[in-house]
Amino acid sequence: MHRSALLAASATLTLAQPTSSPKRGLCHVTKNGNPTDDQIWLSGPSNPTWYYNYGSEPSSAYTSHPSLQFVPMLWGASPSDTGTPFYDSVKRQLESGAKISHVLAFNEPDATHAVGGSNVPINLAVSRWKAEIEPLKNLGIKVGGPGVTCAESGWTWMDNWLEACGAGCNPDFIPVHWYGNFEGMMSHVGRVTDKWPDKEVWVTEYGYPHQELGESKKFWNMSARSFDSWPNVTRYSYFGAFRSSVSNVGPSAAMLTQDGKLTDIGSWYMGGEATNNIPKGSRRQLYDLVALLIPWFVATIIAFVCVLKSCFWLRGD
Repeated sequence: MHRSALLAASATLTLAQPTSSPKRGLCHVTKNGNPTDDQIWLSGPSNPTWYYNYGSEPSSAYTSHPSLQFVPMLWGASPSDTGTPFYDSVKRQLESGAKISHVLAFNEPDATHAVGGSNVPINLAVSRWKAEIEPLKNLGIKVGGPGVTCAESGWTWMDNWLEACGAGCNPDFIPVHWYGNFEGMMSHVGRVTDKWPDKEVWVTEYGYPHQELGESKKFWNMSARSFDSWPNVTRYSYFGAFRSSVSNVGPSAAMLTQDGKLTDIGSWYMGGEATNNIPKGSRRQLYDLVALLIPWFVATIIAFVCVLKSCFWLRGD
């Protein structure tokens, strides 16, 4: 299926008209510095139908909007953890009338805290899953497996976790993270569906970081067309629900401009028309980009000098 999805998306690089999909969700980054932006995601022709915020409790901005279903997440775990606070929180919300049907667990446990991962050792992830996640199935909740990174370390971590957990860990669906080009994403998601053909797949974080605006829009259009037509992919949430001036994946990937206006991608995500609003980065983002490029530039100069010296040596100069 992933090959046909790739071909279908490649056939049309831009969407001729707005589209909507009940699969689309909101990756709600609560600490974005602009809380008034939260209401934007409720203002489109076709708003996201679900959201998560990397925590166990719903965002206050959306507690009175039942059409936007909250999906709690057990973000990480610590050796000092005791009791079952995540399980207790979900159970309490259910008893209060919340419509919780799914939960997520362990955000990028194979990655360090420095890059946003929860860095959870295998044995700890096994014990906390058995205490906090697996019992939720008895309450009628569908549980998502750990959301590992798209690196090979993610595959290794997942295999080791499943082996260590044995029959005690039974995820109902597989979350996927991806940051890179469209072709790589299709290959990665296809690899997931090949490995777990009987599981639903949620692409809970994805994007093509630090690209030109045209490339970012092309990536979004192709990904939306593919995910909407891919039966195994039942939900997806683009990583970009923030202003371009605070985006850590580049300004072009953001769904809001530096002034809090919907970009083309942001409007398309909610079934709207193109806005022609151009996202721009902050001065700090420019400094960060320069800082990233300096080592590459220095290494290139050194390599060039070494090549010149080698040429002179061969000539005997």
